[in-house]
Amino acid sequence: MFQYDARDRAISDARLAQFRDQTQRFLVGQLSEDEFKPLRLQNGLSIERHAPMLRIAIPYGVVSARQLRALADIARHHDRGHAHFTTRQNIQFNWVKLEEAPDILGQLAAVQMHAIQTSGSCIRNVTTDAFAGAAADERVDPRPYAELLRQWSTLHPEFAFLPRKFKVAFNGAHTDRAATGVHDLAFDLYRGADGEVLARVLVGGGQGRTPRLASVIREDLPWRDLLSYSTAVLRTYNRFGRRDNIFKARIKILVEALGADGFARETETEFAALRGGPETLTDEALAYIAGFFADPTFNAAPVISPTGPAAFQRWMARSVSAHKHAAYACVTLSLKRASAAPGDITADELDVAAALAEGFSFGEARVTHHQNIALAHVARSDLVDLWQAAKEAGLAEPNIGLATDVITCPGSDFCALANAKSIPLARALQEALGPRIDEIGDLTIKISGCINACGHHHIGNIGVIGIDKNDEEWFQVLVGGRCDNKAALGKLSGKAMHRDSVPGVIDRLIDHYLALRNDGETFIDTFERLGFDSFRDAALALEALH
Repeated sequence: MFQYDARDRAISDARLAQFRDQTQRFLVGQLSEDEFKPLRLQNGLSIERHAPMLRIAIPYGVVSARQLRALADIARHHDRGHAHFTTRQNIQFNWVKLEEAPDILGQLAAVQMHAIQTSGSCIRNVTTDAFAGAAADERVDPRPYAELLRQWSTLHPEFAFLPRKFKVAFNGAHTDRAATGVHDLAFDLYRGADGEVLARVLVGGGQGRTPRLASVIREDLPWRDLLSYSTAVLRTYNRFGRRDNIFKARIKILVEALGADGFARETETEFAALRGGPETLTDEALAYIAGFFADPTFNAAPVISPTGPAAFQRWMARSVSAHKHAAYACVTLSLKRASAAPGDITADELDVAAALAEGFSFGEARVTHHQNIALAHVARSDLVDLWQAAKEAGLAEPNIGLATDVITCPGSDFCALANAKSIPLARALQEALGPRIDEIGDLTIKISGCINACGHHHIGNIGVIGIDKNDEEWFQVLVGGRCDNKAALGKLSGKAMHRDSVPGVIDRLIDHYLALRNDGETFIDTFERLGFDSFRDAALALEALH
C-alpha cells in the first residue's frame, strides 16, 4: 500500500493544525455554525441524530494491520467501542465528541490515515475492487491509478467546492466488483493490443432521488491522460452543473440534461486544451506509485484443495475466491452476523482483523463495498487455520453473497437524514431468511433508511427503502437491481408498507423465484428471464391478501 513521503506528511500535519485551530475557534464562538460547517464536512465530521459522526477515508479499501489497531484504539477511547464500515470502503465512528475530533485526526495522521474530503461537495474517497492486485480475473491492477487520482484530487483547489459530492471508482478485472455503473466518474481499465493500459470512461451514474446508470463517454483513453481527462470532466461539471437546486446538482442530472453525447462533446472540448499539459502522467510517476503495490513474496507450497470438516468446506464455498497465484486465495470475512448490525465491528474485532491480516495476508486487509473485510493474499495451505481463527472471533459466517449478507446504512438509529430504521429490518430479514440461505443461493438484499441510498437499495437484487408517511416509518421494496457487469436499477414492486410486512413480501418474491427457477439459476437470472411484471405480480398478490 502507498506510504506517505515527507511531502504527504507535511500536508497532513498542516491540515490537522488548520482544523484544530478552526475547531477551537468554533468552540469559543469565533466561528458561526454556517462558517464552520463546510470546514468540518471536508474533514469528515457530520452532526448526526445523537452525536457527531467522523468518517475516515480508506483509499481503494486498503488498510494495514497497524491502521486497524489504531482504529480499534479510537473506537475504545473516543467512541462506544465499535465502528461501522460503509459502502464507500470508509469507516465511521458514530459517537465522537466534537472537541476530541482533532485529537482523533492526530492519531490517524500517525498511521497515515485521514478524514479529508469524506464529506462535503468535493471528490470523495476513491474506490476499487477489494481484491485488486490479487483476483484471478484481473486485467490491470487499478490501485496505482486510483492512488494517482487520489493524490491529484485531494485538496484540489479547483474542485474543492463542486455543485455536489463526487464519487470515483476504478475497475481492472473482467468482473466488475467496484460498482462502476453507479458512480459519478469511473474508469474500466484494460490492455490494448500493444499491452498499453487504456480506460473506458463512464460518467453520470448514481443512486439517490434520481437513480441513473453511468454512460460511456470515451473508449481507449491512454492511461497517461487519466488526470487530464478527469479535469475535463470536472470542469464540464463545474461549468454547467446546477447550483440553484440541491436535488438537481449531481453530475448525473447534467449528463441526462445534455445527453451522454452532448456531455462527451463538452468534455472533449475541455480535454483538447488540456491534453499534453502538466497533468499528463509519465512513466516515472506511474513506476514510483506502482512500486508501493508490488506483489508480496508468494512462496507458499501449492495446496489446491485444502481438506477440513464440512463446516470448513461450506465456508470455503462462500468465502474463498480464486487468486492469480494457484497456491493462494482471496478470502472474505463476514461482518453480517446476528450479534451486530451489518457492517459494524467492535474494537476487539478490529484487533482480531489486524492479527489475521498479519498472520495470513502479509499484514494487509481490504474493506469491501459490501461492508465486509477481505484478506487478499492467503496461502491455501493456511485456509483451515484462518477459518478456525476467524470462527473463534465470529468472523467466519459462511454467508458471503447469500440472503443474510445484507447491506444496510445506519438508518435513523444514527443518521439525521434517514426516514426509517434500517438496522432492525436487516436483523429481522437475517433471522427470517437464515434457515433458507442455502436453498435460496446467491441473492443481494440492500436496505437504505432514506432516498439518499447509502445502503445501495437501487442495485440490490432486492432493495428496500425507508420513507416517511404521515410521520411514520414505512418501506418500499424494489426488485431486479444488480451492480456487476450487467448493472441494473431495481424497480418498485408495490406500495409502501409497514416494516412488519416487508419480510412477507420478500418471502413471496423468493418463493416465486424458487418455484420457477431453472437448474442453476440465481434469483437475478430468473428475474431477468421472467421479467419484472412476473415478480411484481407475485408481490402484489401478497399485498391483496392484506
